[in-house]
Amino acid sequence: MSHDAAPNLDFAGTTPYEDYVQADVLTHLQHPLSSDPGEMVFLVTTQVMELWFTVIVHEWETAGRALREDRVPVAVDALKRSVRELEALNDSWKPLGQLTPAQFNSYRSALGEGSGFQSAMYRRMEFLLGEKSASMLVPHRGAPRVLAELEKALHQPSLYDEVLRFLARRGMAVPREVLARDLSLRYEPDAQVEQVWAEVYREPDQNAELIRLGEALTDVGELVWRWRNDHLVATRRAMGSKTGTGGSAGVAWLEKRARKNVFPELWTARSHV
Repeated sequence: MSHDAAPNLDFAGTTPYEDYVQADVLTHLQHPLSSDPGEMVFLVTTQVMELWFTVIVHEWETAGRALREDRVPVAVDALKRSVRELEALNDSWKPLGQLTPAQFNSYRSALGEGSGFQSAMYRRMEFLLGEKSASMLVPHRGAPRVLAELEKALHQPSLYDEVLRFLARRGMAVPREVLARDLSLRYEPDAQVEQVWAEVYREPDQNAELIRLGEALTDVGELVWRWRNDHLVATRRAMGSKTGTGGSAGVAWLEKRARKNVFPELWTARSHV
């Protein structure tokens, strides 16, 4: 084909690009509720975050399935992709990270009782990280499909559960009570799991594949921690310690979240290597 050939511009219906991307749908989902021009930035940025949540959930579910099938390279590839996606997600705070209280207040009332903690897709992310809580299903009782998806995620193994099951199949001494725990409850750190990771990292020549998996998980954990801290800083800057939208504790709740490590034993085990 000639390099000078003009692209096809004549289509019977919508363009193939539109059919695939649904750009017209995406770019008409913004309905600001105030007259403040800054609300559009807030609205679009929040919607972009929801899209990143969606693809990150996809990657972590892919990684979990791959680990169930003992396909470590596939799992690591999915985790590495999610690292790039988490970096993009975290960059989403930049348009919002320097809001003054007056700027945020100019359209804050448009949110009503809306709050980020009500995001179902973010909740699925947290469930995959082992942050399970049945009470977080309550806000979604009025949306049957969403509720069903969250209930399923609540009772399924988290990504970290799949990792620990995989380590056990590899002969590592993961405690039986950890493997048989109630999956609907929040994962709690375990001293024996910490020892398992310490043993993995002490023998890099023998455990190269497991260390690649551990490091991919650590990259994920670090970026989730940065996400939580960036959220905390942006909120502090925009509204101080006032009660959050939707009646949440605002900064106090975010401070508590920011102190928690994801995949905790991967971090504490490093002190014993």
